[in-house]
Amino acid sequence: MLFNTGAALLDAIVLAVVAREPEGTYGYKITQEVRQVIELSESTLYPVLRRLQKDECLEVYDRECSGRTRRYYKVTSRGWAQLHLYESEWRSYSGKITGLFEGRPVKRSEA
Repeated sequence: MLFNTGAALLDAIVLAVVAREPEGTYGYKITQEVRQVIELSESTLYPVLRRLQKDECLEVYDRECSGRTRRYYKVTSRGWAQLHLYESEWRSYSGKITGLFEGRPVKRSEA
């Protein structure tokens, strides 16, 4: 993608991906799903996951899978609230940018 992806947008994307799995999901699967939207390395993803955990937006637990332990991530109630805020902000922001591209005038209250 040509545009830079800032920390807030990365947080929003990761929360949205994790939220799709009610019981939680693991890092590799999160990486694969995020890559459907933006290019992302695992070395970029794990600091995002740690930040979201530190901010109490994600809870973490381990589960055995085929003789290995996988770390799973699940959205907390605080994470759901943050995700809803991100969704609202994204709709407003993307609507304004789309309006500019489509030549719609920007109202002063929207600027």
